[in-house]
Amino acid sequence: MRLISATPSPFARKVRIALAEKGIPFVLQTEVPWNDNTTVPQHNPLEKLPVLLLDDGTAIYESSYILEWLERRYPNPPLLPVDDDGILAAKRFDVLANGICDAVVLLYFERLRPEAHRSQPWMDRQLRKIHGGVAELARSIGDRSFAVGCQFGLGDIAAGSTLGYLEVRLTEFDWRGQYPALGRYLDGLMLRPSLRDTVPYPQAIASAVV
Repeated sequence: MRLISATPSPFARKVRIALAEKGIPFVLQTEVPWNDNTTVPQHNPLEKLPVLLLDDGTAIYESSYILEWLERRYPNPPLLPVDDDGILAAKRFDVLANGICDAVVLLYFERLRPEAHRSQPWMDRQLRKIHGGVAELARSIGDRSFAVGCQFGLGDIAAGSTLGYLEVRLTEFDWRGQYPALGRYLDGLMLRPSLRDTVPYPQAIASAVV
């Protein structure tokens, strides 16, 4: 398999973590999806990362769908609980994490506009979603070591990738200061090789986006 990824992307990181946790070999292809020379449109009509290319050339895209595909095709070790309540709780974390990250992306690109063309109400709205989403992560996880149940899984992949993304794209948000237990939770997750080996970092965007 080949995974097309971007270094700061929390969505691609989720898939990288899942592949590592399941011990699935893959080739990592790093791109900047916003640049004119990206290959992403050849594989995903929505022009978004990540994209997982199978051995037969089939392209699978959208992180939550890729994670679902991996769980069904490679069920061991499982990243979802066995009970319905646990599965739904884990997927709720994935939805919440995706929403936070989407808001960070929207805020990031709005800030790339010349100052006179930025919409303050739009930026305020994204910040409210980010702060509200992180507050909900903190409330839902509390003092636990794992998001759902007593073992690492999808909820932790989603929450961990999101918190790591904030440390790259929204450094002024002192979420660790506001939610110390959430900081301890992430520190615990970072002991896992799958998270340590996928720490995000920024990429330079060469093409005009906004």
